Amino acid sequence: MKNNLRVQRAIKNITQAELADLIQVSRQTINTIESGKYVPSTVLALKMARVFNVRVEEIFDLEEGD
Repeated sequence: MKNNLRVQRAIKNITQAELADLIQVSRQTINTIESGKYVPSTVLALKMARVFNVRVEEIFDLEEGD
């Protein structure tokens, strides 16, 4: 699964740590999601979408074969 979490953070001008605090996870969790090593739960994805005021599909995209 691809994501543009880094871009969304840049648009809103927040750090990984700030996003982590907002959605109540560790900064390391944000880092592993951004690097594509971890696919977040639906609840976590929805929390991120709420922070950025976008649809989940604007942050995450299924790759071919996912």
